[in-house]
Amino acid sequence: MFDELSQRFEDAVKSLRGQASISETNVEGALKQVRRALLEADVSLPVVQDFVEEVRRKAVGAEVVRGVSPDQKFIQLVHEQLVETMGGENAPLAQPKAEGEGPTVVLMAGLQGAGKTTATAKLGLHLKEQGRKALLVAADVYRPAAIDQLTTLGAQIGVEVFSLGAEAKPEAIAAAGIAKAKAEGFDTVLVDTAGRLQIDQSMMEEMVRIREAAAPDEVLLVVDSMIGQEAADLTRAFHDQVGITGAVLTKLDGDSRGGAALSIRKVSGAPIKFIGTGEKVEALQPFHPERMASRILGMGDVLTLVEKAQKEVELADVERMQQKLQEASFDFSDFLQQMRLIKRMGSLGGLMKMIPGMNKIDDGMLKQGEQQLKKIEAMIGSMTEAERKQPELLASQPSRRRRIASGSGHTPADVDKVLADFQKMRGFMQQMTRGGGMPGMPGMGGFPGMGGMPGMGGMPGMPGMGGGAFGGGGPRKAPKPAKKRKGFGQL
Repeated sequence: MFDELSQRFEDAVKSLRGQASISETNVEGALKQVRRALLEADVSLPVVQDFVEEVRRKAVGAEVVRGVSPDQKFIQLVHEQLVETMGGENAPLAQPKAEGEGPTVVLMAGLQGAGKTTATAKLGLHLKEQGRKALLVAADVYRPAAIDQLTTLGAQIGVEVFSLGAEAKPEAIAAAGIAKAKAEGFDTVLVDTAGRLQIDQSMMEEMVRIREAAAPDEVLLVVDSMIGQEAADLTRAFHDQVGITGAVLTKLDGDSRGGAALSIRKVSGAPIKFIGTGEKVEALQPFHPERMASRILGMGDVLTLVEKAQKEVELADVERMQQKLQEASFDFSDFLQQMRLIKRMGSLGGLMKMIPGMNKIDDGMLKQGEQQLKKIEAMIGSMTEAERKQPELLASQPSRRRRIASGSGHTPADVDKVLADFQKMRGFMQQMTRGGGMPGMPGMGGFPGMGGMPGMGGMPGMPGMGGGAFGGGGPRKAPKPAKKRKGFGQL
């Protein structure tokens, strides 16, 4: 996500390195790169023009304080403009109404194929985790199996789904669902409406009828982030005819170039409220413009990473794991548990790129690391409970290692390597936990400078990611670290 856009912005900054100040002359080269970056990311042309002009206006004559180079100042200005373009701050969903006023009604709109039904279920789970009681209303009567899909997803997440079948009119289904919610004490209703392969007048007329019947507090437009510049036209059409209060941007885990994220707010004035970051029903996040701007500029997103970890890990588990790390009693069962925790949080590549400075890690190396983790999981799965708890048994008995190799489909040498690297990793994590780091981030204890997150201790040498603890099978030399860039707090 945003890899190409990040690279282009970096190219723009290079032209200002070594300059004494920002001037009309030297800023032009940087602005050309910014313009090219945004156009290649499929940002709407009017949005690109406004963005570039705003950065030019702020950059020319900008005061560059002592100790801050022009390229660092330019990064700050681009970051601020990205945040402003995407809405400035997080826009939360409408809150539950006072008792007796009925439920908060959210209408989900958009084209077919954007992931609208899945986004409805994801939002239902998000509200459930916040302690709200949501009712999902299946009002898409045209797409085959849309009602069944929402019903299945609702059962999966434990959120009730209301339907009158595919023969009823959508506006009647919405009205009946809201009546049920009011009678049975639901505080929020999410209405999944039908889409089309493209915008047409009949769809818009139906959306208007549903809006009149439901009187929604929110109309969320679900947009596929991969449609690029078409996002602007889609947003404008829905906003003009139906009126939207926000957007849900889906498929940001795919090959999205970022254009939709930068176009929607500018075109409609309505904020992006949520982003979908995967196929799993848990993969929905509130949208924070400042965090997204930092990701686009390759600065990571530690706050979202922390929230992901805190959502998955109990405090008691953190304290127990911290103790085991300090005592070097971390075993293969613990490692397996932490690997599964990482999987629940998302892909290894996605997590790594949320860490400042780690966006330069090669995608191929990350995939190789994920494959190596699968090999290790298979080997651990072939161990007895005693062997998982006491890795020393494997060190002293070659026959056990041969059995594990045979059972997991690997060679004895692979098992020997995993065992040796595991012992190194335990020592390394013990040093990290004693040395401190970034506290309060359960799940990543061994990452340098992130000592409070037990569970990713082998990251400096993850399998297939080059040397160090757990460095089996990958390139032997670790990648050169990205050049350190000053944070905005130092500007």
